[in-house]
Amino acid sequence: MAVSFGGVRAVDGLTFSVHEGEVLSVIGPNGAGKTSAFNCVTGFYKPTAGSVTFAGADITGKRPAVIAASGIARTFQNLRLFGDLTVLDNVRAGMHVRIRQNFLDAMLHTPRYWRSEDTATDEAHKWLDFVGMEYDRTAQIRNLPYGEQRRVEIARALARAPRMLLLDEPAAGLNHGEKARLLDLLRRIADLGIAVVLIEHDMGLVMKVSERIVVLSYGKEIADGTPTEIRTNPAVIEAYLGAEDEEAHAEAERIAAEAKPAGPRTETRQ
Repeated sequence: MAVSFGGVRAVDGLTFSVHEGEVLSVIGPNGAGKTSAFNCVTGFYKPTAGSVTFAGADITGKRPAVIAASGIARTFQNLRLFGDLTVLDNVRAGMHVRIRQNFLDAMLHTPRYWRSEDTATDEAHKWLDFVGMEYDRTAQIRNLPYGEQRRVEIARALARAPRMLLLDEPAAGLNHGEKARLLDLLRRIADLGIAVVLIEHDMGLVMKVSERIVVLSYGKEIADGTPTEIRTNPAVIEAYLGAEDEEAHAEAERIAAEAKPAGPRTETRQ
C-alpha cells in the first residue's frame, strides 16, 4: 500500500495482515506515516498504489461509512466525542449503522423505533461496563476526566460490533494507572476475537500487549516481528533514536530490559 501527497510519499510499500484476536502495533517516529496508513484502511484517504482487503473483500477507496459497516471501527489521536451529549448518548451514537429503524419510525415513534432505542441503550451500557466506565452515564461527556473520555471513545467503537478495531494512540495523555487499565482492556478486546491494531508511542505498553509489531520510518516498513525481535532490531533502534546517540541507546536498552513481551499470545498466527 502506498499514499502520496503531491510529491511526498507518506506511506511507501506498507504490507501487513492481522488476524482475529490478534494485537498488532504499528510504530515509528513522528511523521513515519502511521496515521496515513490508518486513514487508507478506513477510507479517509485513497491509496495511490496497492490495495486494502478486509475479510476477503477489496475495500480500497470505499467510503468511510461503507468500510465502517463492513466491520472496521476506529478511534482517533484527538478525541472526537460529542461534548454536549451524555456519556450514554455518545456510545449510542456509535450504533447508528446497526439500528433497525427508518425516518418514519423516528418521526412517528413506532414500536420498531422504541425497540431499537431500548436495544441501543442496553448495548451502550454493556460496552460501558466492559471498558470499566464508572462515572455518571447521564453526565455530559465534556465533564468527564480525559482518561474516562478515552474509555467512552473505545466503548463507542466497540458498540459498532467491529471485527477489527483501529486505535490511534489510545494511551496518549493517560497516567500510569490508566495505562495499566488500558493494557488489560486491550487484552480483553482481543479475547473477544476482535483484531486490534494500534498506533502507540508508549513502548512499554506496546511491548507488553502486542503479538506482532510493524515499524515504519519515513513511510517505509523497516521491520515486522514479535516484540522480542523488534526491541533488539538495530534498524528500529536507529530509526527511533539515531545511530550515534549513546544516551539514546542506553535508554533503548533500559526499555528493552523492563518491557516484558506479551503474555499467552506471543506467537504470530499463520
